[in-house]
Amino acid sequence: MSASILSQTQCTLGEGPLWHPKLNCLFWFDILEHRLYQVKEGQERVWQFDRAVSAAGWVDETRLLIASERDLFVFDFETEAQTHLVDLEADNPVTRSNDGRADPLGGFWIGTMGYNAEPGAGAIYRFYKGELRKLFGEISISNAICFAPDGKHAFFTDTPTKLIKRVALDADGWPSGEAETWLDLNAEGVAPDGAVIDAAGNFWNAQWGASRVACYDPAGTFVEAVPYPATQISCPAFGGPELGTLFATSAATGLGDEDPLRGQVFAVQTAAQGQQEHQVLL
Repeated sequence: MSASILSQTQCTLGEGPLWHPKLNCLFWFDILEHRLYQVKEGQERVWQFDRAVSAAGWVDETRLLIASERDLFVFDFETEAQTHLVDLEADNPVTRSNDGRADPLGGFWIGTMGYNAEPGAGAIYRFYKGELRKLFGEISISNAICFAPDGKHAFFTDTPTKLIKRVALDADGWPSGEAETWLDLNAEGVAPDGAVIDAAGNFWNAQWGASRVACYDPAGTFVEAVPYPATQISCPAFGGPELGTLFATSAATGLGDEDPLRGQVFAVQTAAQGQQEHQVLL
């Protein structure tokens, strides 16, 4: 498997790739430059915002739910209209949004973190049926939010801990117990970043600084590592025909010419099949 370059745009902090199943295109963000990107049929578009934006879920053919440093809002990318839904730590200038994903019931999970990764400054929330509820607090770098194919478990990490957590979900998609350690990456010494789960239940984790997305089976056993030609791979997403393409964003922040492809977006053809990204229900 070799990676191709989907976009040569260099992102300071690329994040939040989202394959839109109705439009057959990829969206992603540059958090620190306040931008949303789209590539569709080889054509790239960009939208500029006045605040940091980091993650999205698809609502319909023209609208996304987007998480920003201070709110969740609906963005019509054809008219560029923004509709505020709910504040997200709007009174806390220390934090911003980070990793997020729609869940199988149409809710949206979103994590926050400090701009300077201040210890314990962030949290993980769920937006569902108009309510934003805090699920987990004292998170330093929220990442790896994703869901088992049967909808019975959610996964997430606080990156500095190198622990992937799993929590059982009730019939309405809310955590029904304590989050437990599912995968401990401390022995490997890798930093877990964004993650996605495929249709077979395998967990695909971008590992910051390791130039790879690593795959673990449903029991947490290492299966394979997909290499990418940039050091700071930040988040994967399945898309493309048959959902067999593993896209990955990367970040240029802190790097120089020793990493010439830093900040670009890549695509690798795999033998896996991803889950379709869930629709956000407003």
